[in-house]
Amino acid sequence: MPTRHQPAVNTLPAPAAFMNAQNAVVGLRGRDLLSSARDIALHGLRHPLHGTRHLLSFGKQLGRVLLGDTLYAPNPGDVRFADPTWQLNPLYRRGLQAYLAWQKQLVQWIDESDLSADDRTRALFLASLLSDALAPSNSLLNPLAIKELFDTGGGSLLRGLRHLIDDLLHNDGLPSQVNKQAFEVGKNLATTPGSVVFRNEMLELIQYRPMSEKQYERPLLIVPPQINKFYIFDLSPEKSFVQYALKNDLQVFMISWRNPDARHREWGLSSYVQALDEALEVCRAITGSKAVNLLGACAGGLTAAALMGHLQARRQLRKIASASYAVSLLDSQIESNPALLFVDEQTLESAKRRSYQAGVLDGRDLVKVFAWMRPNDLIWNYWVNNYLLGRQPPAFDILYWNNDNTRLPAALHGDLLDIFKHNPLTRPGGLEVCGTPIDLQRVTVDSFCVAGINDHITPWDAVYRSLLLLGGERRFILSNAGHIQAILNPPGNPKAHYFENGRLSADPRAWYYDARKVEGSWWPEWLAWIQARSGEQRPTRMSIGNARYPALEAAPGTYVLVR
Repeated sequence: MPTRHQPAVNTLPAPAAFMNAQNAVVGLRGRDLLSSARDIALHGLRHPLHGTRHLLSFGKQLGRVLLGDTLYAPNPGDVRFADPTWQLNPLYRRGLQAYLAWQKQLVQWIDESDLSADDRTRALFLASLLSDALAPSNSLLNPLAIKELFDTGGGSLLRGLRHLIDDLLHNDGLPSQVNKQAFEVGKNLATTPGSVVFRNEMLELIQYRPMSEKQYERPLLIVPPQINKFYIFDLSPEKSFVQYALKNDLQVFMISWRNPDARHREWGLSSYVQALDEALEVCRAITGSKAVNLLGACAGGLTAAALMGHLQARRQLRKIASASYAVSLLDSQIESNPALLFVDEQTLESAKRRSYQAGVLDGRDLVKVFAWMRPNDLIWNYWVNNYLLGRQPPAFDILYWNNDNTRLPAALHGDLLDIFKHNPLTRPGGLEVCGTPIDLQRVTVDSFCVAGINDHITPWDAVYRSLLLLGGERRFILSNAGHIQAILNPPGNPKAHYFENGRLSADPRAWYYDARKVEGSWWPEWLAWIQARSGEQRPTRMSIGNARYPALEAAPGTYVLVR
């Protein structure tokens, strides 16, 4: 049968192109999506000729597909259609071509409609979700599912049904992403030796046991995000950022945030800044160092920056030797953020009201939104694996950590919503923390900032602009990774590289244009930078804590175990 082959096309942007951290915190309500879908449907009814023209065009393409023409090729990176059956079997090839032709025509219908620019963007977002959900690979006719069905004598179907029932009952209806029985915190995750040396209502402070003969004078205090547990910095030994720092002569302390419940609804950003300041004083008391190096990740970076702004206002900034930021947003203006088109004043107030009524924003809600940022990777991939193939989800430590979610107290949730709405850190005195106005330009400690070029949660250009808000000497590194892998980037990965440019420009794109590509992990680059700001080396003191702050219990402590 004659065919005409065309290059692969990206017919719809992935949902991740529309989503980021703001959407996860605000929450994307079903009613907002349904309202937009209704408006789009009404537009189609009011313009029947437009719809008819595209329907006829799709009919013509479908006729050619039935005759055997190959009009489109799937994206080479789309693993859903990697099985040769989709190309070699005439029925499967026609089915795939019909799907791709429909997807292409749907985009054209939206692009050529009279919808406003905002409504077209909403329509593309909804179409991307619908298109991913209706992919032929998600049905029992998936060739992999049929092969597994015959190979197991029907056992895969029964196992898949059991997995589906279990997820409906215990996983909020989403396919499980990880085999949770394969991991246990303190057993094969978060195993670096250390002890809790301080505990208050909001956090535990862990001091890790040294792993080198000498150590630098100034300690490193890691501030993880409140939205996740700390052990992303201490997964397996070969991936442990903590062990990497310890083996390279750094003293390392870690914040382990308490998982709040409804009793803690009044914990806001100021509460977390005060608790972090307490932990900072403990680090200084135990090590005898006058200054501490801070490393904040995601919302932990925002908390660290707020603390430094508070200390600067109180003329105590000398307590901070340097600050490192990993995928942290301080400038919350996201350029080209279509999903925020679903968010209005009513949506924001509704999100605040829901969390205050519950006392917390449940981490499971955040997991759902993050999953819908990448549905093919985090939903439909596991739909096929768990239900159609009847297999157990993989034992993957990063996904286990990602699913070991926490809650946000209502007050902090409200503070984050206000920060995303008003973007106060871009203005001197725009944000007040612990009774003091914050001016980040006056925070003159040296800063090292890492972003991920594929990060859809905290887009790299917004992270770059966040660094420009700070005073002092600044360094920006752009890793070739997403949100998590930008942090978890140990040396030895042959695919790892990053971009750097010593000249900071007001325009992130201009910076990127002149940046040079460097092969390998950014960890060694950061290590040299932090060592230069860690004071002098001295013989290692192996004891943990001191008389005032003795070791309370072994790491990883108790707060990390609270669900």
